[in-house]
Amino acid sequence: GLDLEMTFHEHYHEVLDVLDQTFNAIFDGLNKNFSDELEAVRVQHPFNDLRYRYPCLRLDYKEAMGLLREKGPAKLQAILDATTEPAAAARLKERLASVTNHGDTEDIGTEDEKLLGEIIADVHGQDFYIIDKFPMALRPFYTMPDPNDADYSNSYDIFLRGEEICSGAQRIHDARMLSDAIKARGLPLEPLSAYIDSMRYGMPPHGGAGIGLERLVFLYLNLDNVRKASMFPRDPNRCSP
Repeated sequence: GLDLEMTFHEHYHEVLDVLDQTFNAIFDGLNKNFSDELEAVRVQHPFNDLRYRYPCLRLDYKEAMGLLREKGPAKLQAILDATTEPAAAARLKERLASVTNHGDTEDIGTEDEKLLGEIIADVHGQDFYIIDKFPMALRPFYTMPDPNDADYSNSYDIFLRGEEICSGAQRIHDARMLSDAIKARGLPLEPLSAYIDSMRYGMPPHGGAGIGLERLVFLYLNLDNVRKASMFPRDPNRCSP
């Protein structure tokens, strides 16, 4: 993976701007400099060119969940109508009920993230997008709350073809605020004392993200398995080489 941490001057969206520019530069560079290699991959694993733009599409979490509730049930119903296997149909009925009533601060699972990606592709014609302002309850204690709504946070995920490739946030940089956030989660302060103390030495406002490079390749090429994006994939059944 690739980690990024940076200070910002006015707003944590400066971090998002850098991430947006970085991914766009990667995509532009691949298309410009490696067209022959991309076509060689396409022969074995056909894929559609990635639809992206700068600045990329950005949605708040609440907005994204509204889109899921609005457009998701019809897509799931169409799949359900074509399903004959009883167990699969039962599972789809559960998802249909869940998506129809999905709350604005409720977590979203992988299947529904992919469904949301299909919806965004249909509505906005984009495969690369950012979802901002995740619910505070879904993020770690060190995440900065949204100053205008304590139910949400200054955190974000970046998606490619409906799957996450990057997750990040503005971090709490005030020692007292950080201590209060740790205690609010019912966690002990002592094991985190060195981390808290580091905020007392003049820590500037900052944010960052973790980027999954193998997932980036896997989804850019729309491969059927992330193992194909790794030279030496590791899983429970493959530890060597």
